[in-house]
Amino acid sequence: MSTAPRPRTVLVTGAARRLGRSIALALAAGGWQVAVHYRQSEQDAIDTVAACARLSGVSAHFDADFQNEACVRALLPRVVAHFGSVDAVVNSASLFEHDDAASFDFATLEQHLRSNTGAPIVLAQALHAHLLERAAQGELDAQGAVVNLLDQKLWNQNPDFLSYTLSKAALEAAGTMLALALAPRVRVVGVAPGLTLTSHLLSEEQFRQRHTLSPLGRSSTAEDVASAVRFALDNRSLTGTTLLVDGGQHLMKFDRDFSLM
Repeated sequence: MSTAPRPRTVLVTGAARRLGRSIALALAAGGWQVAVHYRQSEQDAIDTVAACARLSGVSAHFDADFQNEACVRALLPRVVAHFGSVDAVVNSASLFEHDDAASFDFATLEQHLRSNTGAPIVLAQALHAHLLERAAQGELDAQGAVVNLLDQKLWNQNPDFLSYTLSKAALEAAGTMLALALAPRVRVVGVAPGLTLTSHLLSEEQFRQRHTLSPLGRSSTAEDVASAVRFALDNRSLTGTTLLVDGGQHLMKFDRDFSLM
């Protein structure tokens, strides 16, 4: 008599709100048990967990401040303690604060590097260690995946959001290095959206207009990005590469960031 396959568990960072929430819900709909990470938005995280649980039956929320390395290092073991195992990490949490060449300083760069580069690397490191431990305990084929949310502006740069862009460029480079270093246990894939959701920097009309600025006449939606993440997690031949999900915005030249045009 065969036993039922073990449910897959994914940690989605920044999953309480916005794009991270959309990714969490899409993965829950695909049968994943979702660990919802948040920093301060506890009620939003609770709501996301409830929505995920309705889709997949199991979900839980975990807080962590990504400026604090000890908190980051403790996060994946906490998820493992709750669910028993973890199979994937989706690094969606991101600090996005404006600076440029004139206003740049070390402190702003360090904040972005901690949140947007250091934390994803530490979580990939932790997932790899967890999978090695599972293999040592007899699960010889234990494998997992990390998906890093990047940004189409790495292929279409402008002078705005300097520290943010540097932190995402470092994460993109780390994806290649980690794909080599952590194979064959862990695959590492980037997903780079275009303009996907509006923000306090854009009116609804400005967002609608700028969302059309692409060869396809539309940039990415949250559903597009979530679908790409699901594909990256499910396709076991993908590693060390980036999926640009932006309607082709990276093929065009923009002199300013969408939020400042």
